[in-house]
Amino acid sequence: MEGTIPERSVIVSESFKEHRKDIYAFGLETFGYFQAEKYVQQIKQSLETLSSYYNVYPECRHLATKKRTYRNIILDAHLIIYRITGERIEVLDIIHSTSSIRKIQATKKIKI
Repeated sequence: MEGTIPERSVIVSESFKEHRKDIYAFGLETFGYFQAEKYVQQIKQSLETLSSYYNVYPECRHLATKKRTYRNIILDAHLIIYRITGERIEVLDIIHSTSSIRKIQATKKIKI
């Protein structure tokens, strides 16, 4: 079908996995079990649709490139930053939306 975006595999970094666990632990301690579970499910759902809808999300404005390689999914309090490559989607990290620009820019250096 013309004009369709090809599906790509999604791979996540160790940094993303580690920070997702930290977010869950913080949510559990601060908001309780049900809210922590709900937020982690929201993160998982975002990743499940990423293989098909990676072009839907906006370019990460602090990581601007000509090819719009770096994008972010905006959640309630966090950004999921990912990179589009020729063959896959690389989920680099999940960081708090109030993080410094320097911390956001550091995600560019994450290797998968």
